[in-house]
Amino acid sequence: MSIDERDRPVAPEADWDAAPGLLDGAMQLTLGPADCDLAYWITSVAQGTLRDRGVTGHHVDAKVPDFLKEPGPLREALILEFGFRGVSEEIATRLLAPYVEHAPGIPEMEFYATQLLDEARHARVFRNHLVELGMPADTLLRDLTEMSADYRRRVLQPVEDFTLEIVRDRKDFAGGVAVFAIVIEGVLAPAAELSERKWTPLSPATGEISRGTAIDEIRHLTVASTILKDHLAAHPESRDRIVEIIQAGVKMWDEVPDREFVIHREKLFQEGMAAHADLIGDYEIWPGVRMLDTTPDQRYDMADRWTEEMAEVRMAYMGLPPELLGGGGSAA
Repeated sequence: MSIDERDRPVAPEADWDAAPGLLDGAMQLTLGPADCDLAYWITSVAQGTLRDRGVTGHHVDAKVPDFLKEPGPLREALILEFGFRGVSEEIATRLLAPYVEHAPGIPEMEFYATQLLDEARHARVFRNHLVELGMPADTLLRDLTEMSADYRRRVLQPVEDFTLEIVRDRKDFAGGVAVFAIVIEGVLAPAAELSERKWTPLSPATGEISRGTAIDEIRHLTVASTILKDHLAAHPESRDRIVEIIQAGVKMWDEVPDREFVIHREKLFQEGMAAHADLIGDYEIWPGVRMLDTTPDQRYDMADRWTEEMAEVRMAYMGLPPELLGGGGSAA
């Protein structure tokens, strides 16, 4: 190992303490695939973001509180949230294989290979956190399959089918980037931001897991935006096709019943939050608003608003009209 490699600092956006929040990072940073290659992932992510957190997604000193290991609405809300997110990330991992296969160059190939690994890690830490909450490890996969069956069929399957039709069947790499970065992660990222804010005052371990996955999502969103921006600049004739794909993706999200699943668990969170108000105190979930004063609908609607704000910035950066994403929603 050279001296330069040993001394190579962790990139600020991947540094556990220095990285911005997901929304700020996704709206303010500019990163491309050449910036986030395999060497970057090994040094700044594996040896940076994940230092001391590689196994569970949280530091050994960040504990799961005992009350989350006991039956109750708060524990049930967390099991549903992380269970569904774990299943979603597993599907995302499998969806990314054609992105690696059809990447037009080495930088794009290396980036999507690292994103595939990121999503697999996310799925793993979400699943394993459920074991930390007391779910039995030996039946976990079966239990998750049963618990998420309706959600997977009604919400995730349409997304999976739509994405594979474009990137695997059509072999449309740029169209696939638009689907994954703008439609899927562009909608999911604000929900992930909300998750981090919700759980941080209640469970150090849960908050850290959410923090680590959010740092990864900044990279996924910003690099993909640059890939698509550069593609549209080099191939302006593809603009109408990309716009059509985004519009179809937004229509798909409008039709999946994600809200009923999110609101169900937010109602459980509301009940559990009230029972542990002493731990939360005056903690503000967003500036000027105490988490204890929010409702399930308000939290869902705020994530929806964050989606729109983030879309305006990223779409403008790519030279696409932000109104293409009008009417989308938050998601589990």
